[in-house]
Parts: sequence; structure tokens; C-alpha cells
Amino acid sequence: MFITILLLLVLIGYLTCHYYVQYGSNGRLINKIPGPPGYPIIGNVLLFTRIDSLEHLWKVYFNIIQQYYPFFKCWLFLIPVVGIRHPDDLEIILGSTKHINKSKLYDVLLPWFKTGLLVSKGSKWQLRRKMLAPTFHFNILQQYAEILIEEGERMTTSLKNIGNTVTKDLIPFIGVHTINAICETAMGISLKETDSIHQQYQKAILQIIDIFVYRVFRPWLRNDWIFSLTPKGREQTKVLKILHGFTEKIIAERKIYHKHYEQHKKNLSENSMAVAETTAIKKKRLAILDFLISASQEGLLTDSDIREEIDVFIAAAYDTTALAVSYTLALLAEHKDIQDCVRKEVDAIMRESQGKLTVQSLQCLQYLERCIKEALRLYPSAYFISRVTSEETQLSSYLIPAETIIHISIYGVHRDPNYWPNPEIFDPDRFLPENIRNRHPYSYIPFSAGPRNCIGQRFAMLEMKAMVALLIHNFYLEPVDYLKDLRMAFNVTLCPTHPHRIKFIPIDTKCV
Repeated sequence: MFITILLLLVLIGYLTCHYYVQYGSNGRLINKIPGPPGYPIIGNVLLFTRIDSLEHLWKVYFNIIQQYYPFFKCWLFLIPVVGIRHPDDLEIILGSTKHINKSKLYDVLLPWFKTGLLVSKGSKWQLRRKMLAPTFHFNILQQYAEILIEEGERMTTSLKNIGNTVTKDLIPFIGVHTINAICETAMGISLKETDSIHQQYQKAILQIIDIFVYRVFRPWLRNDWIFSLTPKGREQTKVLKILHGFTEKIIAERKIYHKHYEQHKKNLSENSMAVAETTAIKKKRLAILDFLISASQEGLLTDSDIREEIDVFIAAAYDTTALAVSYTLALLAEHKDIQDCVRKEVDAIMRESQGKLTVQSLQCLQYLERCIKEALRLYPSAYFISRVTSEETQLSSYLIPAETIIHISIYGVHRDPNYWPNPEIFDPDRFLPENIRNRHPYSYIPFSAGPRNCIGQRFAMLEMKAMVALLIHNFYLEPVDYLKDLRMAFNVTLCPTHPHRIKFIPIDTKCV
């Protein structure tokens, strides 16, 4: 009898909340926005119940953003979500310093990132952003470029060593090299070594991403305590121990190196001849970690702060860059005329620089850059952003209440025929200066936009150029699978549900 009364009280309480939320002033504003029909109490939850099929969820998502242009709303029980994709509305949200907080969707990332730059809020985000911005200054990027080029060369060599034509599933193949590149630039440690610790770390990154996706689509697992009791929760605990432990180990080793190196410099200045003969501490290339350690020596960061920022950099740069390079290669494989133009540009640059890429020569690859930008338009690695309005906000057609989750469809705005004629066509000339000049600045946002745009976008472009240029210089690309057959998954990033393969056919360099 007691349980029955308790359940009845819970039901009455929920119905009261439901009525207040749906028919209060905020609910009335939300319900003016078009969207798929829902049900009392649960709203549109049934649209997203097939959590076993990320491909099905992608189709549901894609149909909604296409059908309800340029606004839609969904109710997930008591929580409204408003979707936008018109550049004018994107500018109001992304261009503002008010609506910079991410939505609760990103809370599943907190166990790994804590409150690093990707998910931090308010004053902490502003302070960290200001502190980290100099690490991506062009003069610093020049040092990172050496590492990125070397990794591109390793990738090319790995294909050459196989000999003859090689068929590769693009994303896992490219991913091995993007994770090597980001770990070396972020932490100063290379994962190309085959020891078990490095392999374990690489595997843990893939595992934690899968766990995040699993949890995002199961709202009942958002509670940390409940999730910790599940098999996936226990798996996450083990994986996080590997990820955090590895980063902490690298930080500790790097701090010891800094201490010894500074002592070494001091000794050299006091007795250069004697110390130079007996001591040889090689100066390492700068990594992002070195800048963070310098900040910690000034009392601005703790070791935990350093770890969360390094973890963010690795996660944000590894998968997104691998996807962008993969889609670029796939598009070039299907468009031989464009591929030939890229190769002609790359070959000319390589001849001018005696067969070696440099950061300066990468800057000169303007046609390749246009190809990459067009690939990012068609297949943006991060295809959506989720923010929260900080106050009542007037968009172009609707007034949005404060504390509303805003879903920003990058994929949708990038394929809007009002801004991109024949949006499905791969055309790098869209990014010629004369074609960019009058285009809405928020119609193309692969790295987000406004004050919270991607801090590492110039780094990412250098990495993508280095990898694609070296592959194009050394191989002809031919498709095995075609992009028209892609089946997408509603994932953290824009991932296909199946392998996508191309052929790498070695070029006889004597004939180039």
C-alpha cells in the first residue's frame, strides 16, 4: 500500500512539473517552434529509442533537420531542445560572449576531461583560453610542423614498404598517424614505439570514445553513481586509470627533464668547458606540455590542470583530424581531375624545396587547402555543437527562453542550397577569394566560430596539408568504396558505420 501511494505521489509530482514546463511561459515559447509531433509526458523520446542502431538515429536526425528548416524543437521528457541552422541565428549564438557554455550533453566527457578547455565554463574558460592561445602562435606552429611532416613521411613510408598497390580502410589507417602526431606535439612523446604502454594508451582512447557514445544515448546512465554500477561504468573506471595514469607519468617525466635541463644551462654558464665535456642533455623539441609546465612554475596551473588540458588536446585533435584527412582523400580518389591538380601543385612545391616539405611550403599549397576546406564543408568532423542560452534570446523568427539547449547543425548549414549552390558537389573553387568575399561568415563553420571557436584550427590545417600532400606526391588514389554509399552513424563525430577503402598506387617518381 505504501509503495502504491509513493508511486502515485511521484506520478502526480511529475505531471505537475510536466504541466508547468509545457504550459508555463517558457514552454509556450518553445511550442511555437515547429517540430516532430510528440506524446504527452514523454515528448519525442520514442524517436530516439533505437539506441542499438546509430545509423537509424542518424537518419532520424537528418530527416528532422531537413524537414524543419531552419528551426526545430524536440521535447525529451521535460527538457526542450531547439535546433538551428540558419547563419543569422548561428551568429547570434556563436558570435556572442554570453552563450558560450556547452550543454549537459557534454557532461559525459567530464570523467576524462574534468573541466578542461573543451567543457569549462565562465571565468575558468576565459582564463584558460587566454593562457593557451600563445601555444598556437604561428612561430610555435613552425616547430610543431616538423613533427607533423615527419609523421606524414612515416605514413607514406609504411605504405611504400608494403610495395605495389595497397588498399586501406581509411579512418583507422589515418588515425594511427594522427594520434602519433598529436601525442608528440602535445606531450613530447611518440606512440610509434611498439611497447605495451603506448599500445595500451592508444587502445584506451578508442575505448573511452565508445563508452561516451554508449552513455550519451542512455539518459538513465547520466547519473555517475548509477553508471558506476554498470559493466560499462566499471570498464570506464579501468580505462580512465590508464589514460590519466599515462598522462600523469609523462607530465612527471617532463618536469624532471625541465629541472635537469635548467640546471644543465646554469652549469654551462658557470663552467662551459668542463660541463660541456662531461654532460650532454639534449634539448628536446617544444611540446604544448612545456608551455603548461612553464605556467605551473608561475603558479597558474596545478598538475591536475595540466593533465586535463593535455587530455582535451589529444581527444579533440586525434579523431577529428583523422576523419578530415580520410574524407579529403576519399573525395580526391573519386575526382581524378582535382587530384591531378593537387598533385601538380604539390610536385611543384616539392621541387622548389628540394623534395622536403617545410612549414613555409605547406603555406603555399593553396589549392590543396581549398580542397580540404571543401571536404570539411561536405563532411565536417564535428557536425554539431550544443550550447545553452544564458538569457532570453531573440533569434530571427522565435524568442528562445534562457537555459534552453541549442543544437547547432554544422552539417545542415554546410549543405544549405541558399548559401551553397549544388551543395552535394565537391568543388574546391567555392573557396577562391572572389567566391568567399560575399558569403555569410557563419555559413561555413567547420571549426565553430566566434569567441569559442577551435583554438587549434591552424594546427589542424597544417597537419592535414602535411599528410595529404605527401600521400598525393607519392601515390595515385583510386576509390574502392564510394561516398554516395556512405551510411552515417549518429556519433560524437561524423563517422560512417562501415569501412571506407581506397587504393594507394605507387607513383614512379622518375616519371613525375
